[in-house]
Amino acid sequence: MFDAAMLLSDAMRYVDRRDGEHLAASDVGFNASFILGGQIAGEPPRLFRIYADGNFIEVSVETPYLQTGETKCGKPIIDRVITRSTSLNDAAQCVLVSFDSTMRSNLSVGMPIDLLCYEPDSLEVRMESACCRRGGRPCIVLRLC
Repeated sequence: MFDAAMLLSDAMRYVDRRDGEHLAASDVGFNASFILGGQIAGEPPRLFRIYADGNFIEVSVETPYLQTGETKCGKPIIDRVITRSTSLNDAAQCVLVSFDSTMRSNLSVGMPIDLLCYEPDSLEVRMESACCRRGGRPCIVLRLC
């Protein structure tokens, strides 16, 4: 997983070198960030936050979760609920409440939202969620796989 994080970081640096000058000429900056996670059979699951400039951090005991994008409104909800012992279902609900709080407080944050839940060592997706708009109304679709 570390190699995958390095590969994505290198690709982001490459795109910035290749397109950065052209974007700057249009008064647009290169700004992409990712959360990359997964598990390779026989290894522990790993989770990385990859920043726009290509550097990254990994989840740790001190930081049991990672967040990207707007953090002012939803982060306090996560800080109060998420610990290393929080169940996957409780964590998923907390994340959706955090997203909702952020969207209500900041007009620049909106749909779509995709959530994928993964149990360590299962090597398969068992729950995923898509939040979108249908008929002008927010809609959360939760699918158990």
